[in-house]
Amino acid sequence: MSSLTPLLLDDVDGVQWDDLADVVVVGLGAAGVTAAIEARERGADVVLLDRFEGGGATAISGGVYYAGGGTQIQEAAGVEDTVDNMYRYLSMEVQDAVSEETLRDFCEQSPANVKWLTDRGVPFLPNLCPVKTSYPTNEYHLYFSGNEPFPPYRDHATPAPRGHRPDGGAFPGAKITQPLRETALREGVRIELQTRVTRLILDQGGRVVGAEVAEIPSRFWRGLHRWLHRWETKVAKVATGLAARLRNRCDAIEANHSKTKRIRCKKGLVLCAGGFVFNRDMVAEHIPEFLPGLPLGTHGDDGFGIRLGQSVGGKVDQMHRASAWRFLYPPNAFAEGILINGEGERFVNEFWYGAKIGEALVEHNHGVATLVIDEHLRRLAKKQSRPGQLQWFQRAAALMNLYLNCKKADDVDALAKMLAVPRENLQKSLDEYSASAEGKRSDPFDKDRDSMRPLKQGPFYAIDCSLGSKRHLCAVMTLGGLAVDEKTGQVLSENGGVVPGLYAAGRNAVGICSRQYVSGLSIADCVYSGLRAARALT
Repeated sequence: MSSLTPLLLDDVDGVQWDDLADVVVVGLGAAGVTAAIEARERGADVVLLDRFEGGGATAISGGVYYAGGGTQIQEAAGVEDTVDNMYRYLSMEVQDAVSEETLRDFCEQSPANVKWLTDRGVPFLPNLCPVKTSYPTNEYHLYFSGNEPFPPYRDHATPAPRGHRPDGGAFPGAKITQPLRETALREGVRIELQTRVTRLILDQGGRVVGAEVAEIPSRFWRGLHRWLHRWETKVAKVATGLAARLRNRCDAIEANHSKTKRIRCKKGLVLCAGGFVFNRDMVAEHIPEFLPGLPLGTHGDDGFGIRLGQSVGGKVDQMHRASAWRFLYPPNAFAEGILINGEGERFVNEFWYGAKIGEALVEHNHGVATLVIDEHLRRLAKKQSRPGQLQWFQRAAALMNLYLNCKKADDVDALAKMLAVPRENLQKSLDEYSASAEGKRSDPFDKDRDSMRPLKQGPFYAIDCSLGSKRHLCAVMTLGGLAVDEKTGQVLSENGGVVPGLYAAGRNAVGICSRQYVSGLSIADCVYSGLRAARALT
């Protein structure tokens, strides 16, 4: 991978600039638009750049926002929660990704940040989901989006639903980014789309004073670039080869039909350009074990923002961390079965949150897993997958697993042979699980007995849940990025201290979810870190 070289200026005031602003923000996702609005509302002249049309990964997501400590939405739903309770739970998930002081501040700021969003048009609603699910149906907008109800988490902190969803269908992520974009325009943020930063500009003292950008000026090429990107985003999860070709076409338009501009920033530049999951060379270098997974994000998550920071001496951290989302349910009948590894051994509580299962799958079991259910659970799963009971994409995945990713074995011998696992290990796993389901022994993964079913009698059905399964796709997002000062968001230098004039937020930076992920924690961290950078700059 070629290295980036910044432009070093001898006389910053003596060169010609195409534009001037107090603050330049790179990336119009949740972090970038939040930083731009806050900086503008605090009096700064702000230019907000985006390589595509804006929105980032947030706009195509489920729009889950992790918040607690007594948000206005929780109160309206009758949910009791405290900052201390939220902190106790998240300390188990976040671990050492950030300091205890930063995590507590994140929790303390959570109710105010929800209000910040709703004041600017984000339509969170207090409709509480009555059951634990990986993602609720459209009538519910507040739910348990992590591991809160399960041991040992519930023993450490009282469970409270903190997954806030805006109103707007199955994937309402744009209901977060679009109102914020409209707010930014109304407040006077200058948004420049289809404008890619190519390198940073430094003065003689090493301070970031601007950015060189490539802008597509032609209406024809802008239109084609926009069309290609929209289609790439639509097909990325179902036709990866076609999506890659569309991305290459976008890259070619940028390379051959762009005009170079230089934009000066008087106070600082904020990198909010996403993670690196679509840069397969970076994935191979830092997290090769996650390569078989399905990249989750957009074409913009190519690591370029991280590399821009590195080009001026920025330090990276947690680059070895990623999150693989191996959800087993809904339908809940699947999670009443048993998940085994390539040795026929059970290794998780099947009702755990998908990222926790994914961590165990990839980091400790070579990415290999099979879900085993019996005839009763198979029929129950079919019943639970009827129209209207699940989101359309959940039902599609359930039916795929039931009919196209499900292999039958009449007994344990046939099942062990089919899966190529040691028969004695498989039999032991089934026997121990059945004994736990019958209350004859405690479950080593603390699974509730009413969520288990004895698996004694064939036929058995095996569903491939491996990271590289072609019929049960497992999404992957990267969690590492530029290391930042946790009080300001300023990028730390490889040589100690900070990089003057450079800040980072969202998945461009190390943050709250850089150790472990639960649904909504990334978008919440985007808002938290975007506000932090803007307030430090202004």
